[in-house]
Amino acid sequence: MKRGEFIHVLGDAHVYSNHVEPLMEQLKRTPHPFPILELNPEVKDLTKFEFSDFKLINYTHDKKIKMDMAV
Repeated sequence: MKRGEFIHVLGDAHVYSNHVEPLMEQLKRTPHPFPILELNPEVKDLTKFEFSDFKLINYTHDKKIKMDMAV
């Protein structure tokens, strides 16, 4: 396998009124550098990957922002 692009599409993405304040707080934050996802190079068959074959390197995060489930 060769690396390529990962393209992700969000469908039906929306913001509920009770999420506006927490999202405004999130927008004030400075993004961290992207982490690196490292895959075990010895696995050659896509269906043979196991959890231990993935390593997330230099992942950092901010404090959790609580958002209630909108029903």
